[in-house]
Amino acid sequence: MGISDGGGSLSEGLFRYVWAALDGDPEIAQAVSFSGGQALPGCFGYTDMVAATLAGASAAISELLAAGGHAPRPVHVDRVLASGWVLNLTRPVAPRARLKWPFTVNGEYPTADGRYLRLTATHKHLQARTMAVLGCAETPEAVAAEILRHDADDIEQAIVDGGSVAAASRSIAEWAEHPHGGAVRTEPLIAVRERGGIEDRWRPTPGRPLAGIRVLDFTRVIAGPMATRWLAGFGAEVLRIDAPDFDEWIMEPGPIGLTIGKRCARLDMRTAEGREHFLRLLSEADVFVHGLRPGAFDSLGVGDEVRARANPNIVEVQHNAYGWTGPWAGRRGFDSIVCYSSGVWQETLRQAGFDKPSHETLHLIQPILLDHCAGYLDAAAAVRGLTRRLKEGKGSLSRLSLARMLWMMIDAGQPKPEPEIVLPVDGPYEDRVYVNPDGPVRRLKFPAPVADNPFFWERPGDTYGSSTPEWVTSRQVGRVSEIALEDAVFDSLVSVR
Repeated sequence: MGISDGGGSLSEGLFRYVWAALDGDPEIAQAVSFSGGQALPGCFGYTDMVAATLAGASAAISELLAAGGHAPRPVHVDRVLASGWVLNLTRPVAPRARLKWPFTVNGEYPTADGRYLRLTATHKHLQARTMAVLGCAETPEAVAAEILRHDADDIEQAIVDGGSVAAASRSIAEWAEHPHGGAVRTEPLIAVRERGGIEDRWRPTPGRPLAGIRVLDFTRVIAGPMATRWLAGFGAEVLRIDAPDFDEWIMEPGPIGLTIGKRCARLDMRTAEGREHFLRLLSEADVFVHGLRPGAFDSLGVGDEVRARANPNIVEVQHNAYGWTGPWAGRRGFDSIVCYSSGVWQETLRQAGFDKPSHETLHLIQPILLDHCAGYLDAAAAVRGLTRRLKEGKGSLSRLSLARMLWMMIDAGQPKPEPEIVLPVDGPYEDRVYVNPDGPVRRLKFPAPVADNPFFWERPGDTYGSSTPEWVTSRQVGRVSEIALEDAVFDSLVSVR
């Protein structure tokens, strides 16, 4: 199915493409609608992408309710609010101090062959590895001077071989001809492998459809955390696990709220005790979301087969940067890095009339939005997995990637011109003020509501490692719906007591 097949807006076409990739019920898709006649600037359908992936995740909730014996609910997506949710979810109620970011090598640097190299060091250990390869002083001037001594492909490969992250500039045409760009383009948007299963009596609860679902979260940076944050908004218990020495430079509390709705704990998977504890948590979970590179769990002794034996019923969702086939399948990467490799970044600058990146051109690039889109696809795949388990009694493993999702956006073509969204999006807001770790805020309303099933978070953004690595929700929470709590049944239960 082509992205533009069937007419309608680009948001609708992208949603149909996503829903088909999810193997969703076509009847559910008929109750999904869109509004909002503005879009984010740029030559790609950024607003359409986030609207379509949010629609896919919310439509999956409607389908889950239907699979549980309840009426499916209509879904409506506000495209402007969807864009605001990515770029400015919260608005401070009172002035607050600006976050101070440490120096990082992040940025674009000219190379000896007239191209550019993009560096992204979201974690301290990645910056240390990059600097070890460059062998220069840790200052912007020294880094730029050293990179200028090398051709783009050579220094890119050296940094990747050194265990860090880099991307040489390419055009979209060059990416299409590249051995890896061509390989990932042929992958399915969402690849699903079924596993054996054991009957599970859980049923979705109308009004809080994911109540009673336990989500084990091994995600990092933005895409994965957006998926688990979204699942928490519909009632799932989310337990995020980090290594004891893990430190992320996308700091909390921060503007995008990576830990809203979750508890955050630490576990040392390098020890036998830590691995045993992980497998116990996994055996009691319903959903497992992670973004580790291929082979990462195998190196810890908890590969695919071990995890499947620990919990045959688990709905596992896994994403990575560069996809699952081709020569770069195991390469580290982030949204901005994949945008650079694929030519999306360069094409945006070219069509805007710029011949090189600069501070003034950063507003034209919306890479963080694509991270959110990948997260919403992860969430949709997780909910579809729960529906599959409910109907067929089978667990599953779903695989996605940033690079394959970018091909969806590229292949969709340029959107029709629309008035630009004014940033920050200023409402509509929810009717209350929330206490965040960095001060009180208002939050934009949820942009993709499922009728009669309000989306909200029960926890503020926790700091990393602030909780214990244990489940707190009873296995019975959310499972009372199988009793069909009609008034007469409820009265009979009360009379017996």
